[in-house]
Amino acid sequence: MDIDRRRLDERLERLKSRLVNLRGESAHWPGRLSSSALATATAVFALSSVDPVQYQSLIANGLDWLVQNQNPDGGWGDTIRSQSNISTTMLGWAAFTAASQTQAYDSAISRAEVWLAKRTGALETDALVEAIYESYGEDRTFSVPILTMCALAGRLGDNPWAYVKPLPFELAALPHQIFKWLNLNVVSYALPALIAIGQANFHNNPPANAMTRFIRRLTRNKTLRILQNIQPQNGGFLEATPLTSFVVMTLAAADQKAGAVVSKGIDFLVKSVQTDGSWPIDTNLATWLTTLSVNALAHAPDYKTLLSHKDRSQILTWLSGQQYQAEHPYTHAASGGWAWTDLPGAVPDADDTAGALIALHNLTGGDDDVTGQAFAGVKWLLDIQNRDGGIPTFCKGWGRLPFDRSAPDPTAGALAAWSLWLEQLPAPAKKRAEYAMRRAVVFLKQNQTPDGAWIPLWFGNESYPQKENPVYGTARVLLGLNRLPMRFLGGVEANITAAVQWLLDIQADDGSWGGLNSAASSIEETALATDALAALLPGTTHDESFAIAVPLPVENMRQAVYRAAQWLMQHTENPDRIHSAPIGLYFARLWYYEELYPLIFAVAALQKVKNMLENAES
Repeated sequence: MDIDRRRLDERLERLKSRLVNLRGESAHWPGRLSSSALATATAVFALSSVDPVQYQSLIANGLDWLVQNQNPDGGWGDTIRSQSNISTTMLGWAAFTAASQTQAYDSAISRAEVWLAKRTGALETDALVEAIYESYGEDRTFSVPILTMCALAGRLGDNPWAYVKPLPFELAALPHQIFKWLNLNVVSYALPALIAIGQANFHNNPPANAMTRFIRRLTRNKTLRILQNIQPQNGGFLEATPLTSFVVMTLAAADQKAGAVVSKGIDFLVKSVQTDGSWPIDTNLATWLTTLSVNALAHAPDYKTLLSHKDRSQILTWLSGQQYQAEHPYTHAASGGWAWTDLPGAVPDADDTAGALIALHNLTGGDDDVTGQAFAGVKWLLDIQNRDGGIPTFCKGWGRLPFDRSAPDPTAGALAAWSLWLEQLPAPAKKRAEYAMRRAVVFLKQNQTPDGAWIPLWFGNESYPQKENPVYGTARVLLGLNRLPMRFLGGVEANITAAVQWLLDIQADDGSWGGLNSAASSIEETALATDALAALLPGTTHDESFAIAVPLPVENMRQAVYRAAQWLMQHTENPDRIHSAPIGLYFARLWYYEELYPLIFAVAALQKVKNMLENAES
């Protein structure tokens, strides 16, 4: 198979131009997250919990949006392109109790009840509660909030609090140093829910044990002050509509409507609503999108034309300003990391710190002016490495919950970032980084699936078992390993070959990648797989010896890349209207899509294909 080079050049130039233009007048790419049925349902109910009259218009608009975007089967998914799921459908069903007159929504409510009855076997409280707890297992950080909102909405029968497991909010009164000493990190998104939802349960369903009642009553005011102190200045915990909504509605249920936390939370919700009456899952992913955009464009020979010296300076200044220079007041994370957004509710994390380090290098070429920042970021990633050699998202941990569990995607990102800055590190830091890199490679080797894939933590595909996305995970790991100096690849060559073969084996007949069982392929997954395979081919790797050391089916890879490039060009005909897929996976399996993802990933992939072709010709 051959590629129409003229068509490839034309398509790539239009995509790159579109991506550059979407930055607009700002120094970064803000992007646009999808509307979320789950976020909309929780926001509507939170507003009604505080003042249903004052916020009547926002409530009605949100409920109307839910009706208009109810799936044909009667349920709701997290986005308008998502399959119906038990969590979002339960919350949507509960949200309609916020209406001033529910008769207008009788049809939507009835359809939701039919879906729930079919999903759980019966529209009975026991069945509904069991389905929610079963969905999340031991992790109560989302099952309890869902059931709490259903209890407040009157959807759990005459004795609703009997079904809601209490949260020990009194633990928040302990000094955070104790948690560190015990290696029990209490992270960002758990603490507000722990305090607010725990207090609502205590207020409405006091425990029978006298000592527990005494301790919780004693710590109630102190934990409320802690909640107020950790609330971001704009009121949005983690910039997340659902989390902020849960805090607002449960504090209101705990007789705290007039408190400062509720007031600021309501202000955040009012300012976060979109023009169509819905709410997104989070405000934006500005830092993450900016680093992805810079790193995609940096592979282009005309990179410094696409982003002028002035543009790169503006982006660098903005990105440098997002690095945390002190301990985070919310999570007590050390300085040196980056978060996903520039907004005050953000929290430093491994993926964004790695992406920022790579972008710093692409913006400056490793200039001495930014080495101080880069070294601080490298140290932040080194400090967060788990005992198993892998990298978690927010903090070290014991591996049971998503935010502290090592995962292939942040581990691969850290490897790529460390590799870029390794030779510039001071001798002691370099030695430490080399040791960390070898441990990370071992982690990736040990956590590859038997068929050759890697399973990521923060992205998914609804058509895969367990909603996983091995295409994303495998591509990300291959891209990370491809940046490694040769001396770190010993023993992992067979893993790379197996991963490549897995990607080749699951490529669809039309050249794309995506879901199973005839589920739709996506631009995002196809572009990522193409990017990873093209980067490994001779002529496009950062080190030619890589292609020699790792036994790869080069010709099969080349043909797969050609077929994928044809598919990508066909599906990006109009750069202004590119379809985004809900592959983004937020906390507790909340789906989202981001309008910039397919554009960014397509630019990176097609640029690699063009580079591959030009290098082969020369």
